[in-house]
Amino acid sequence: MNARSKIMCLLLGGTALTLALPAAAQDSFTLDPVFLAKSKREVLTDTATAETVVDQEEIEDRQASTVAELVDSVPGVTLINGTTPQGSGINIRGFGANATYGSDQKVAIQVDGASVGSEELYRIGTQLFTDPELYEEVTVIRGIAGTFEYGSGIVGGLVRLDSKDASDFTGGEPGFKLRQTLQYGTNGDAWASSTILAWQPTERLEFLGNYTWRSQDVQQDGSGDDIGADGFDLPSWLVKGKYTFGAGDAHSVSLSFSDTSSDETDVPYDTFGTAPGSFGNVDRETRSRTAVLEYRFDPADNPLVNLTATLSYADQKIDQQYVPGSSSCEGGGCGFPFPPGGFPTTNADHRYETAKLTVKNQALFDLGAVGHDLRTGIELVRKDRLDANSAPGGTDERLALFVVDDMTMGGLTLTPALRFETQEIGGSAYGDYDNDALMGGISARYAFGNGWAVFGSAAYTENLPILDDLGTPAYMTRSEKARSYEIGLSYDRAGVVRDGDDFALKANLYHTDIWDITSYTTSMMTPITEARMEGLELEAAYSLSTGHYVDVNANIARGENRTPGLGDDWEGTPADQLRVTLGRKWGDRLDLSWEVVHDARMDRSATPTPSSTVHNLRATWRPGTGPFEGTEIRLGMENAFDLDYTPHLATRRAPGRTIKLTLARTF
Repeated sequence: MNARSKIMCLLLGGTALTLALPAAAQDSFTLDPVFLAKSKREVLTDTATAETVVDQEEIEDRQASTVAELVDSVPGVTLINGTTPQGSGINIRGFGANATYGSDQKVAIQVDGASVGSEELYRIGTQLFTDPELYEEVTVIRGIAGTFEYGSGIVGGLVRLDSKDASDFTGGEPGFKLRQTLQYGTNGDAWASSTILAWQPTERLEFLGNYTWRSQDVQQDGSGDDIGADGFDLPSWLVKGKYTFGAGDAHSVSLSFSDTSSDETDVPYDTFGTAPGSFGNVDRETRSRTAVLEYRFDPADNPLVNLTATLSYADQKIDQQYVPGSSSCEGGGCGFPFPPGGFPTTNADHRYETAKLTVKNQALFDLGAVGHDLRTGIELVRKDRLDANSAPGGTDERLALFVVDDMTMGGLTLTPALRFETQEIGGSAYGDYDNDALMGGISARYAFGNGWAVFGSAAYTENLPILDDLGTPAYMTRSEKARSYEIGLSYDRAGVVRDGDDFALKANLYHTDIWDITSYTTSMMTPITEARMEGLELEAAYSLSTGHYVDVNANIARGENRTPGLGDDWEGTPADQLRVTLGRKWGDRLDLSWEVVHDARMDRSATPTPSSTVHNLRATWRPGTGPFEGTEIRLGMENAFDLDYTPHLATRRAPGRTIKLTLARTF
């Protein structure tokens, strides 16, 4: 038995034994159980929106190498690959990334309010180059309802990342704090180092600096074969400051800047790995920068004013050059003339710059028996895209107005929402076009007062034309349109089975239709114009005062291509999935968990995949005494039984067994 197998057996046996032993048999253990223990993730039962929050504790527990890996446990979210920044993408409810493009503009990604991510870059992935260590919280909103404050055309969903603050480490008290994190992963010889310096000169002034270096070689699948052809080095850094002032600390100004870069030499242009030989290799440099300036005014004596003004700038630059002799198509190997110096796509330099100003106010007031939480706002957006060898450049300018009102009447909450957006788009070599759209919806939730609640929503949105379509005039006045209907129930109550327990459940059924599609074609380049997605999402958590807990997530989806004459399954439909986590906590000192992820066989696709069951083990230990006092030690084992499989929708095989060790300490 080799070292890895021994570690796997020890961790599996330890976790299983801990979960199986009754509480009375563990009284002699040096760590007392924590009372009112919670599961790893809170189920948000108090909202009609299909929303999930991955907090700081779970981010650290998952030891993710990419941002995508932070959200793959959310029901309805599926990764297109995901273990490397290159060639990865996020699919939500059947939309988002696919095997050809890293984005279809139906899944939005925001960092501290800044809109990031590329348009439809061919076979390059989302290019969401940033590091999980920079963030304290990730929020995922699935579907259309709940997104009108953040953008238009969000059919699949929204991923919002919030970066860390200095006060997260200083506790709001003046002084210095230094946090150092070191991580190692066995599969791909993966190393990561994150250094955070937090400084509060006063209670009202704080600064944070974060530098993270992440490096990974080629990973192996469950059979020991290489995945892809190259690893990556990913340096990232973040600086952030905040100043609070005024009577009652009503005013605050914050400024943040983050920078992530990647430099690859002689790597396949096709990061999805579907046809690397045809396109050949490239030298590719990628740089992603985000700056956010935010002002808040929240006077304690005026509930009608809670004003936020956010000015953001996102800059993404991709420079690449074909490596001569690396394509199998040179010399006519593909049956058609090969352009001298490589295909236009392999020599294309891309740059996206997005500037956005959002001014939003929250007002709390009562009118008769109705309580209002009213959010109104205005948004100005300008996106500039550089002319490339393979894609048109131009400018997309937008003005949006939105209003969302949570109206509460006893146990009933109604939330109407409206968003109006107007657009001017064009390029120097193309025409100029004007478009506008009015979109919105309504959601309702009724709480019965006994823990049970029912909810539902109806919503409509439009995805206005994008710069990638400038070369197709027929698409430049045609927005993609979608509507959705959702209905569900939730339950949240303590003392369900025994004193000190806590149970939360949320089940959501959705139906989404999308038409006037401009972003998809079949493999034979026939346009796809209509589609439908339906599904069930389930989140549940149960915890005991003894520290034991169970988390359950499930997702069932059915998709249909409804284009006249092309009726078939929707190729973006994920496999049905069930994810169960069993664990136990001893206070905040020790947390052991065993996660089982089962994907059902998926044969409703032109590329069917067999079923798979993957086991992940995690342990977090915070020693209270001894030389490691104050240190956080995390040990994880992903794909513990070294299963050789390819997740549905992925274009690369999944990594085999990976053991991760993380050491972190705050000084």
